[in-house]
Amino acid sequence: MKKLLVLTLSIFIMASFVACGSGSAASTAGSGSEQAPAEDAAQEQAADGEVYQIGISQLVQHEALDAATQGFKDALTEKLGAQVVFDEQNAAGDSATCATIANQFVASQYDLIMTNATSALQAAASATNSIPILGTSVTDYATALDIDDWNGVTGMNVSGTADLAPLDKQAEMIQELFPDVKNIGILYCSAEPNSKYQSATIQGYLTEMGYNCTEYTFADSNDVAAVTQNACANSDILFIPTDNTAASCTEAINNIAEPAGIPIVTGEEGICRGCGVATLSISYYDLGYATGEMAYEVLVNGADVSAMEVQYSPNITYKYMADRAQQLGVEIPESYTAIEVE
Repeated sequence: MKKLLVLTLSIFIMASFVACGSGSAASTAGSGSEQAPAEDAAQEQAADGEVYQIGISQLVQHEALDAATQGFKDALTEKLGAQVVFDEQNAAGDSATCATIANQFVASQYDLIMTNATSALQAAASATNSIPILGTSVTDYATALDIDDWNGVTGMNVSGTADLAPLDKQAEMIQELFPDVKNIGILYCSAEPNSKYQSATIQGYLTEMGYNCTEYTFADSNDVAAVTQNACANSDILFIPTDNTAASCTEAINNIAEPAGIPIVTGEEGICRGCGVATLSISYYDLGYATGEMAYEVLVNGADVSAMEVQYSPNITYKYMADRAQQLGVEIPESYTAIEVE
């Protein structure tokens, strides 16, 4: 691992991360536990001047990805304190910028790269085959990395956490909430491979249930409004999978769907908060935190990232937007949890 010898400067830089990280991580499982021997060793390394440099590449800013990045930083800051320095970059939704960021991280010879969302992961994997890469907010690693024989590990310098809520359960949720509708529009960005994967998979389940499914895709945020308008005109309800472009355009989608009286079921809570009525939700903060714990194993305990199984969120929750459901006349079962609105 690369050593950064100017420890005093690093401690000063990391003071703010330690301060903001400890509070939110305190409620996370595993926090506050007795210090492990490896952490003692890590602190001794810090005393010798070793600091881990980590590049964080996030595709775009929105609620879910922001929470995942924060969870990652909190996990490592809790475990490593002043031993870790983050170079956090945001590509503003531009895949080409993800490549530029990844190349900068490689040129800087960082100890580890954390990528947040599929495009960021693909860019980093193309930029280096030696620096460990951990992804988060990636739905399907086999699709993202074009791996045909998927067995849970990549066999390359990549691992991480996946944000896929079970698509069969999402289809069952649609059937539970909307048993009498016929036409389901699936709205997503065609430039996101994992959105295509989710759409194809859930269509199989919904078709078996007797629904007619039609895809409505936009290439980027510029045509979201026009495509949503068309989808609403030809659908009884819409389904939006976990999709970064949709997540950053929920206001535009809601401005069309809600007046049209079209309920939307979503793949994650952030999109549901912005334009949906119900979702099968995971915690992106917990997902990012788990990625941080994997990074600790790689950095401190020397874990082989190529042999680390991709992890999934252990907990899923059925959630809904109370005001929007009432306005659209959607009856929500008591087992669902209302999404808190600020």
